[in-house]
Amino acid sequence: MAKKGTKSDYNAKNINVLKGLEAVRKRPAMYIGDVSARGLHHLINEVVDNSIDEALAGHCDKINVTINKDGSVTVQDNGRGIPVDIHPDEKRSALEVVMTMLHAGGKFDKNTYKVSGGLHGVGVSVVNALSDWLKVEVSRGGKIYFQEFKKGFPLSKVKETRKAKKTEKGTKITFYPDPDIFKTLDFKFDTVSERMRELAYLNKTITIKIKDERNGGEEETFHFKGGLIEFVKYLDETRQPLHKSIYIEGMKENTPIEIAFQYTTHYTENIFSYVNNINTTEGGTHLSGFKTALTRTLNNYAYRNKLLKEGKINLTGDDFREGLTAVISVKVAEPQFEGQTKTKLGNSETKSAVEMVVGEKLADYLEENPSVGKKIIEKCTRAAEAREAARKARDLARRKNALDTLNLPGKLADCSITDPEHCEIYIVEGDSAGGSAKQGRDRKFQAILPLKGKILNVEKARINKILENNEIKAIISAIGAGIGGDFNKDKARYGKIILMTDADVDGSHIRTLLLTFLYRYMKDLITAGKIYIAQPPLYKIKKGKEDFYAFDEKERDEILKRLKVNGKNNGKSEEEDKNIKGVNISRYKGLGEMNPEQLWETTMNPETRTVLQVTIESAATADKIFETLMGDEVEPRREFIEKNAKYVKNLDI
Repeated sequence: MAKKGTKSDYNAKNINVLKGLEAVRKRPAMYIGDVSARGLHHLINEVVDNSIDEALAGHCDKINVTINKDGSVTVQDNGRGIPVDIHPDEKRSALEVVMTMLHAGGKFDKNTYKVSGGLHGVGVSVVNALSDWLKVEVSRGGKIYFQEFKKGFPLSKVKETRKAKKTEKGTKITFYPDPDIFKTLDFKFDTVSERMRELAYLNKTITIKIKDERNGGEEETFHFKGGLIEFVKYLDETRQPLHKSIYIEGMKENTPIEIAFQYTTHYTENIFSYVNNINTTEGGTHLSGFKTALTRTLNNYAYRNKLLKEGKINLTGDDFREGLTAVISVKVAEPQFEGQTKTKLGNSETKSAVEMVVGEKLADYLEENPSVGKKIIEKCTRAAEAREAARKARDLARRKNALDTLNLPGKLADCSITDPEHCEIYIVEGDSAGGSAKQGRDRKFQAILPLKGKILNVEKARINKILENNEIKAIISAIGAGIGGDFNKDKARYGKIILMTDADVDGSHIRTLLLTFLYRYMKDLITAGKIYIAQPPLYKIKKGKEDFYAFDEKERDEILKRLKVNGKNNGKSEEEDKNIKGVNISRYKGLGEMNPEQLWETTMNPETRTVLQVTIESAATADKIFETLMGDEVEPRREFIEKNAKYVKNLDI
């Protein structure tokens, strides 16, 4: 027993109670994911979601998002405006209650919002808590009301400022993120516009305008009368469709269901599901209902119309989804999400609702459009034939269990411990770099898999061809979790998969090929945060007996400044300047130029290395980028490169 008065005491005074928005400021990542760029942009999404909920309730059709010159953001809608009258229980303005209390809002009253994305009522209050300052202006009853906050606390009560103009309606919120909380305050126009475009596709009655007043007034306006049909067309912009989009709309179990899909000549499935405008990246019951109905309906149609030859292999769900692009959007009054991330729907009734709607509507469509039905079945039959051809290769690639090393590739230098959470594998470009990595690694927990040349571009190949590629087979065997529909991230032999390629054009191409393969056939590794990109240094700076490493030009110049070297050649050649200063600057052209000690010190030592975690902010956007970069169409790729060339760093030509 601990003695009285010692450090082991644990009593009431040790219990801390965080009031109001203190908890948000104390643990912001619990509410917005993180405090990096991702969490920063999430602030805008939380405010916009309130406006979208107004639109779902039929009271808003215009949303303006402005990144202001000072770095603040303004979100304005033409909805009903947040109520400003006195709350009966809190005895203060409802506006102040909404802005300063967690779990306060109209989302819990189904007479106010039948469906909503902001289920927990924490959205705008969290934004307020994490802002250095926030100003809100509300137009209600012909009057304009105003209130200002500092780090979540009101600076004054709600004030009536003036009469509203006839055109003024709704809520206007301007906020500036707290620099004491966020690692970056730089809002990216493209990141914001991607989410606004997605919302406009999902809500065809809304017009969303985004403007960046910092750099020349870049702006975009999104309004899509065709809704999901236009969304599918956008996703398949660089693919060759087999037919026009099939559109399904219906209502079952008080759940509005909207789906658009089409088949293309490509080989991967691209299905994006949404619940109340939230992208359910892990799927759920609505996605299961769609897949079940699609397989059953197409199978019945094929047999009924004798489109399958006797003696041929049976078609499976995977066959019916090859080359399919689909967007599923459901509006659920009481959605039950699995986990806090809202990425997987759990409502069982939604599965049966989607099944019934898709089964009925798709069967009718196929009867009315037999030529389309025939094209789809022919596509699925070819997929089945390719699947059968790949079966043996797939069986060879799949490991029976994590302890079975019989199928591990011979060039894999495995680690000694077997606990995946403490193991990592470097997939390395080239035998030379692979050799250095094998010598420099910590053999206890680091495995090395060197690759020879470039892997197959999986964007242009069926699974049977993919599994014939030796480098891809080596990757599948080393990771040990299967591939595609058989993939199980829990069987992965490593907690981190780190891609290590040269910092040149070829290295970037190889990295893109690897990421395309992982995104298409092992996407769960990316969503689980297990994929990383190594950041080898670009420069070695030597002065006397000291070595310094720089990962880009900016860091190189900072090191030179610390060494009291100007960094500018003052009219002399760069080589002359380095010699005069007594500093030698080496530019690494490839990983193979580093010896094992240097590779360990700069790129592989967990204490000193820099690795970038690969994330998917928007699955739909990621899909389109991979298809643009790796697909058949040249023109969209050229346009993408021209538009984004200004963001490229460390490009060797």
